[in-house]
Amino acid sequence: MKLTKTKKIKLINIIISITSLIGSYLLPNNTLSWIAIALCGIPIIKESIEKLITEFDIKADLLVSIAIISSLIIGEIFAAGEIATIMAIGGFLEDYTVSKTHEKIEKLVKITPQTATRIKNKKEEKIPVEKIKIGDILKVLPGENIPTDGIIIDGKTSIDQSTLTGESIPVDKKENEKIYSGTINLYGSFTMKATKIVEDSSIQKLIKLVESSSPENAKIVRQADKWAALIVAIAFTTSILTYLLTFEIIRSVTILVVFCPCALVLATPTAIMAAIGNLTKYGILIKDGASLEELGHISELIFDKTGTLTHGTPQVINIISDNPKEMMYLLTSLESKSEHPIAKAIVKHNESDELAEVKDFKIHMGMGITGIINNSKIIAGNKQLLKTQNIIIKDTKPTQNGEIEIFVAKNTQYIGKIILADTLRENSKEMIKNLKQMRIKTSLLTGDNEETAKHIADKLKIRNHKSNCLPEDKIQYIQEEQIKGHKVAMIGDGINDAPSLKKANVGIAMGKIGSEISIEAADITLITDEIKNIPYLIKMAKNTLKTIKISICFALIINIIAMGLAILGLITPIEGALIHNIGSVIVIIYSANLSRYKILKKDCEKTKKIKLNKNINKSII
Repeated sequence: MKLTKTKKIKLINIIISITSLIGSYLLPNNTLSWIAIALCGIPIIKESIEKLITEFDIKADLLVSIAIISSLIIGEIFAAGEIATIMAIGGFLEDYTVSKTHEKIEKLVKITPQTATRIKNKKEEKIPVEKIKIGDILKVLPGENIPTDGIIIDGKTSIDQSTLTGESIPVDKKENEKIYSGTINLYGSFTMKATKIVEDSSIQKLIKLVESSSPENAKIVRQADKWAALIVAIAFTTSILTYLLTFEIIRSVTILVVFCPCALVLATPTAIMAAIGNLTKYGILIKDGASLEELGHISELIFDKTGTLTHGTPQVINIISDNPKEMMYLLTSLESKSEHPIAKAIVKHNESDELAEVKDFKIHMGMGITGIINNSKIIAGNKQLLKTQNIIIKDTKPTQNGEIEIFVAKNTQYIGKIILADTLRENSKEMIKNLKQMRIKTSLLTGDNEETAKHIADKLKIRNHKSNCLPEDKIQYIQEEQIKGHKVAMIGDGINDAPSLKKANVGIAMGKIGSEISIEAADITLITDEIKNIPYLIKMAKNTLKTIKISICFALIINIIAMGLAILGLITPIEGALIHNIGSVIVIIYSANLSRYKILKKDCEKTKKIKLNKNINKSII
């Protein structure tokens, strides 16, 4: 990790302080220890005094400062330097862990459109997206992300709005219709009028979400702070009583040194941020520590269907024709000229590399496409398109479960059709199975009809499912479960899922195809939509809580044992500082181990870490 200038200075100060302490230990006097006190101790004392005055903070830094000052008063210069240096080491380790985590998170969101094409005085000019103003006229080319929200003023196209709605089928857009930032122009150039500035775009909101990621938001961190304040009070009381009983200032000072609640305070945020950093390696973005803590307690996980358990994109599931080979050859050749997702699904399905030459290719917006292949007119599209060509469709059997029909005709003859549908994600079944093994109840709430809901639920062996759900129905179900005392997590992708994500104890959004509204409402975002990582996510949350509890217990035991030794006069301030601060460092290192925790096959089959590079960033919006 690249260190900032401030961290480099802190590291240099620590190295110089350690060197000075070694020299002080070897030389007959402790003069060199003053270097460690100046470089590491004075900043701690200064910060604790500022917090005491401005916030009346009586936590770790204040007790450390008192321990340093008390050691100086009784002439234990080496002990004061040792306390200051090891505290600085502990603080640096925490900062390093937190910074390393944020560095990983920021790699996920560094992508943002850099330029846009603005039309001004009938001339095109490239401008930084930050300079886009409301009312600017922008040109958008095929394949480009729409830089900001606006209205089409000239041209027609199809827009991939899966980032907003989670639906797999693109939406045809024409003049005076709204378009949104983060959506993709599939084909056809158009001009638009900006109605929002870039700062309000989805990717900027996601960056703000990352910046809000903070371990201090976790309830368990706040609880640790309360314990720290209590321990400070106990340390003061014990120190005073010990002095009154023994009249030995050395014992009293040693108690203040060993009972600093540093490990208690440092361990929890380190564990949380290490866990958050670990999860980013698998494309999982955590909004704050509280979300991770809450996730460790959930008993039920509720799923949306489209774009969550399913791919959210169409795939060919059936071919109906008297001569399927010829039909697919003609259809694939024709569809290869189109950039529509349905066309891409058809081309992808047909493995043949041999394609015929297509002439006079035309797009019939909202209906389909036509072209000439080997002097024959090939037509592919919906019933409406074939009807305009006076072609009679023989197959009238209705589709089900949200299937899409593409009818194909050659000249004036209907030759067959293909059926596409949104299919289950490959790892959905294994993921549900893993959750059940973890004793997590799974439920399916979908806006689809009963037949579709039951079909998906049966395939995944989800016993609890509800169909025809409106957003308010999902919220009502979550409320009912929470009234029963259940901790509920909800995972979804579209705008209609946002209220449920907000209402659930923990909301999980699909980041690749999820809407910016659902991402903003959620506590956790799956940047790459890898739902196979969900069991790992929950297991990581539980391990984080376990690590925190072990760290707190260890810290308390170390403090109590060291305090007992100090009361009995068996250790000096120097030895007390060493015991206490080494304990703090051990706890921090133990908590930081969460960053190296790995997905096991039993958690998620065949899961591999994603590479945090620019390519992964492209999946955010």
